[in-house]
Amino acid sequence: MPHRYCQDGEDAVATCVLEDMVLLYHRPSGQTHMVISPVPEILAALAEGAALTASEVHGELSRHYDLGPAEEALPQIEAHLAELTALGLVRLA
Repeated sequence: MPHRYCQDGEDAVATCVLEDMVLLYHRPSGQTHMVISPVPEILAALAEGAALTASEVHGELSRHYDLGPAEEALPQIEAHLAELTALGLVRLA
């Protein structure tokens, strides 16, 4: 069964957009992270409060963006979700 990912409450992360970069302040850890696309878009897909698989995140993102072939995009999304989980910005549901 694939992992499902979600975010903590919507107030757990404060966001500040600086041109192509986004600063994420994770209130529970007190850490600030600098990220670029597609991380903000992945977090936005998870912001609705639902626990999504990497495939479902891909589906959400592909509604708005040209991600290219799914067999290439999906492993990248999975890698980003694993990194975001390690940072505490996303958690397994």
